[in-house]
Amino acid sequence: MSTTVTEIVLPGRVEPHGLLVTERALPALAAGQALVRVEASGVSFAEQQMRRGKYYDQPAFPFVPGYDLVGTVAEVGAGVDPVLVGARVAALTKIGGWASHAVLDAADLVPVPAALDAAAAETFVVNGITAWQMLFRTAKVEPGQTVLVHGANGGVGSTLVQLARANGIRVIGTASARNAEAVRALGATWIDYRGDVPRQVRALVPGGVDAVFDHVGGPGIADSFALLAEHGTLVSYGTAATKNDAGNSRLPVLKLLGRLLLWNTLPNKRHAHFFNLWAGKRNLPRFRARVAEDLGKVFDLAARGELRAQIAARIPLTEAARAMTLAESSTVVGKVVLVA
Repeated sequence: MSTTVTEIVLPGRVEPHGLLVTERALPALAAGQALVRVEASGVSFAEQQMRRGKYYDQPAFPFVPGYDLVGTVAEVGAGVDPVLVGARVAALTKIGGWASHAVLDAADLVPVPAALDAAAAETFVVNGITAWQMLFRTAKVEPGQTVLVHGANGGVGSTLVQLARANGIRVIGTASARNAEAVRALGATWIDYRGDVPRQVRALVPGGVDAVFDHVGGPGIADSFALLAEHGTLVSYGTAATKNDAGNSRLPVLKLLGRLLLWNTLPNKRHAHFFNLWAGKRNLPRFRARVAEDLGKVFDLAARGELRAQIAARIPLTEAARAMTLAESSTVVGKVVLVA
């Protein structure tokens, strides 16, 4: 079967209006592959960094962005169970999701519950896996403990808050005053990130928090570490503070890694980690099993109504420039989703 795919191409370091809408014919499927008709793909911070050439290990320009997707299997290659055709699935892609169709390894596809529409499910793919693994695999937070989530109104942040609350964990969330009510509605105690965050947190938890989830990096990462209680864990998962800095895209991450490693040598009974979703992919079978397990748990909670999809906007794929502009505006709660 010959398929023409519509793709959004990032040609170089361009403003959002520089994204290109292109078409091409897809090659025939190889053994083990599946053709997915994409119904939803997200606009995350990763794509915003890639647009600037600032994502740590992005490919050379030009390429098709799109960190994750949800869609329906249209065709399968040799060796793939044909019963998969017609199934709604989700996948981590890192790149390539901003397209009408995607050719993926069938082993990377995760079933999506019928109770979730495509856009709702999409908000939980990379955000849900990231939040689940940071909360329960990296920080190993337990019911009754208290965590601080920076950017609690964002895609990962809002998912982190909900997962924590669903598991009996108290959450303090930073956001702007404009998003205070949205953060409170998720079940977190809101504090203003523009204020004195350490003072606000200490007023609520004098002994410090059990974990901090920090996507900002920059000078404020020291405050995040200092706010930990004994045996607490800092999980850093980004360098948003440096997104507009000129220079080598890897340097801010390397500096951050060095600082975290140094902190782990100190005799203060606290821990610091940099979370990299793809770090375990060297052991591909284990990586795939964990993605399927963790995303499956997140999807189950969402299907039962214990997690609410935070959809900032649904925007057609061919209007990706508008979607990127909105996602970068710092005015949204949740995730901007590109839809078929």
